[in-house]
Amino acid sequence: MQVRFGRKTQGVSVGPTIENMTENFANTIDETMGQRIFFSVGEPSGDLHAASLIQCMRNIDPTTRVRGFGGSKMIQAGLDLDFDLTSMAVVGISEVIPKLREFFRIADIAEGCFKRGEVDGVVLVDFPGFNWHIAKRAKKYGLPVFYYLPPQLWAWGGWRVKKMRRYVDHVFCNLPFEKEWFDARDVHTTYVGHPFFDAIASTPLDSKFITRWRDSGRLQVAVLPGSREHEVHRIWPMQLQIIRQLAHEFPEVEFLAATLKDSHALWCQGQLSPSDQRLPIHIFSGKTSEILELCDCALMKSGSVSLEVMARGKPAAVMYHVSNLTYAIGKLLVKCQYMSLPNLLAQAPLMPEFLSHGPIQSRSARRSIEEITQEMVRLLGDPQYRHLQRQRLRELASRTAKTGATQSVANQILTDLQPRLELRRRNRLEMTPVDSENNQSSTSQPPRKKAA
Repeated sequence: MQVRFGRKTQGVSVGPTIENMTENFANTIDETMGQRIFFSVGEPSGDLHAASLIQCMRNIDPTTRVRGFGGSKMIQAGLDLDFDLTSMAVVGISEVIPKLREFFRIADIAEGCFKRGEVDGVVLVDFPGFNWHIAKRAKKYGLPVFYYLPPQLWAWGGWRVKKMRRYVDHVFCNLPFEKEWFDARDVHTTYVGHPFFDAIASTPLDSKFITRWRDSGRLQVAVLPGSREHEVHRIWPMQLQIIRQLAHEFPEVEFLAATLKDSHALWCQGQLSPSDQRLPIHIFSGKTSEILELCDCALMKSGSVSLEVMARGKPAAVMYHVSNLTYAIGKLLVKCQYMSLPNLLAQAPLMPEFLSHGPIQSRSARRSIEEITQEMVRLLGDPQYRHLQRQRLRELASRTAKTGATQSVANQILTDLQPRLELRRRNRLEMTPVDSENNQSSTSQPPRKKAA
């Protein structure tokens, strides 16, 4: 897709003096010549947070133009899309290798944009394996690079901080302890909080949906299979086995599954066997916040949505499943004790975690299913335990659920890029009158005849 920033000005009258001409051109620039920012976002959750950031930037300065890699929510916010990178979301080296050639082709699209001088700065959101290449190519052409929702280098692969220092000008970190970690390694960092809390505070809930399902009068379990398609395909079959066991032991409980996309919901529905049709399982897309507001507890895949689970004070069992190769590499490289963000914030297992690997029928997966089922039985069968877990999460949220991250980052990026914008405007102002005067001279005088 070919993308242009701003609008071409047509029909600008050229006055008799350079002063008038300069004034007219300055007015035109003020109206059409804003910041030009390239985004590179490869995760569905990053698409949500980057979309909010784009909206915030354009509220501050409506002339801001954004282009790059992202997803549907960023497009709705005003992104001129070069490639839907969220369709390429992968986890683990076993999923990355088959797509390497395509990733390099996409990176070449960004470099062409940088080389032609079409942007003033670059914003990266998570997705580090790919975004390191974007950062390196941006610095090759002297562009400032900002990292929003940076990779968790403190958890694994700490050596990558050298790339952060070399290729990134400003890191906006989202967890309180991250700033101290980055500062100790000479990385320019600002702690802004996590944008998930902004999304929770600013997004209205569907009151009709909540009223409809709250009237059931039954205990409710939110089931969150993940936001990436391959995760849903791994996690949902395991969750379905857990639901079958829980439904047998707690026939009064109903299960509300929350998927990101309609296609995910349809796939999950298609996995139900004829006997499952009698179970109290209801599958929805686009209703995650409403279902979390309704539920008594949650069965969830590990991810950033755990912050919303924490903010709403919902006890949960957290699960994750990876390939054998990813698990083996992770055992060598991962340095942190927990995988879910609330547990990392609390440095305690407020949400019990269960990691499995290999095929879904593997011994590791079967053991994980058994252990998760036991935890869910405790949450559903022991009201006092459920209440205690809820209180612990609410106390943690009261200390850490800071809003304002999106506004803070938008202000900082636009402020940091302002000198480049002013220089570009000044250069255009200095060049245009001279160019116009030359054009006037060339059009007012007849062309010289060549000497015989």
